[in-house]
Amino acid sequence: MGKPGLHNKLKNPRGPQLIKSLKIAAAAVAAIGLAGELGLAYSATAGIITVLSIQNTKRETLKSAGNRWLAFLCALALSKLSFTLLGYGLWAFGTYLFLFALLCICAGWTEAIAMDSVLVTHFLAEQEMGLSLVANEVLLLLIGTGMGILVNLHLRRRQGEFERLAEAADGQMKGILHRMSLWLPEEDKDAYRPDCFPELKKALHAAKACAVSDYGNTLLAKSVYELDYIAMREQQSMVLREIYDNIRRIRYLPVQAEQVARLLGEIGEDFRRDNTVEGLLEKLEALLTGMKSQPLPDSREEFEARAILFYILMQVRQFLEIKREFVLGHGQGQD
Repeated sequence: MGKPGLHNKLKNPRGPQLIKSLKIAAAAVAAIGLAGELGLAYSATAGIITVLSIQNTKRETLKSAGNRWLAFLCALALSKLSFTLLGYGLWAFGTYLFLFALLCICAGWTEAIAMDSVLVTHFLAEQEMGLSLVANEVLLLLIGTGMGILVNLHLRRRQGEFERLAEAADGQMKGILHRMSLWLPEEDKDAYRPDCFPELKKALHAAKACAVSDYGNTLLAKSVYELDYIAMREQQSMVLREIYDNIRRIRYLPVQAEQVARLLGEIGEDFRRDNTVEGLLEKLEALLTGMKSQPLPDSREEFEARAILFYILMQVRQFLEIKREFVLGHGQGQD
C-alpha cells in the first residue's frame, strides 16, 4: 500500500493552486497599474498579457516570452501590410489574422496568436498605426511579459519535496521486494495480488512530475540527476512486475526457491539510494554458480520450476544492473 502522505499530496493540490492564483492576480493588477501610471492606452491589456505570460516553470516562461516578441514583430509587419492595402476594416483584420495564425502555427508560436492579435485590434480601433501607438503596444507587451517573468523567477526547485516523493516510491519498491521474498516459497499464491504496482506507478509519476518541474525552474545548473533517478526506478519497476508474474507461475517448490527468496529479501533490506549494489551482485553470482553445480532435476515439475527460478535470477540481475549503471553515470557520492 502507498503512504498516506503521498495520497494527500496527490489528492489535495489546493495549496499550490491558491498560491499560483494569487501570483497571477497580483501580477496582472501590478501590470495594469504600471501601464496606467505611464499613461498608456488600453492599460488593461498589460494585465491580460501578464496572465498569458505566466507558465509553470522559468524555462517555459522565458522561452514563451522570446517567441511572443518574435511573433509580435511579425504581427506588426503583417498588420501594417493588411491595413495599408485593404484599409482599417474587418476584411483587413481577417486577412492579417489568417496570415499571422498560419505563420504562428508553422513556427510553433501558437501561444502568441491571441496575445499579439489583441494588440493589433488597437490599431483597428484607432484606425491608424502611428509611431506613438506602436510604441504604446510595445510598452504594453514589455510590461506584461516582464511582469510574468518576474513572477516566475520566484519559482524555486522543490528538492525537499522530490526527496520525500522519491523516498515514498523507494519505500513501495522495498515493500514489493519483501512481499516477493515471502510469497515465493509458498505453493498457494492465489492471494498474492498485484495491487501494489498501480500504487507504485502513482508514486513514481508524482516524483517524476516534481523532477520535471525542478529541471524547468533551474536556469543555470542543468542537473538531470532527479530525472535520471526516476527513470532508473521506472525501469526497475517494470522488471519487478515481470518478476512478480514469474513468481505467480511457480507452484512446485524445489529447494532453490528458498535460496532465491532469501536473496530477494536481502535486496529489499538493502534497498536504499546509497547502495551501489556491488555486494548484492556478488551474492547473486554466487547463488547462480551454486545452482549450476547442484544435481539435475528429478522430475518435469522440478525442471520447470528451476527454469523459472533461473529466469527470475536473470531478471534480478537486470534489476541490479540498472541501478549500477545509474551509479556509474552519476557517481557513488550522489547515489
